Amino acid sequence: MSNDVGSKYSIQEAATGRTGWSWWYLLLLIQFVAVLWPPFYNAAKPALFGIPFFYWYQLLWVILGAILTATVYVATED
Repeated sequence: MSNDVGSKYSIQEAATGRTGWSWWYLLLLIQFVAVLWPPFYNAAKPALFGIPFFYWYQLLWVILGAILTATVYVATED
């Protein structure tokens, strides 16, 4: 069997018409941008249950990131 090196898509992608890109992947950028610039959230107040903003903001994004990742996974699975 010869493998077409110049082929842009795999056989499965050609059969299903999918190229691997979906607009759902843009949701993953939200979590990336939200924690990309630390001066944005480098503050002690407002505190939540005595925890400074800097820490609970990051913890919140761990949880939100898991939710966003699961959403993208479910929306884009074949």
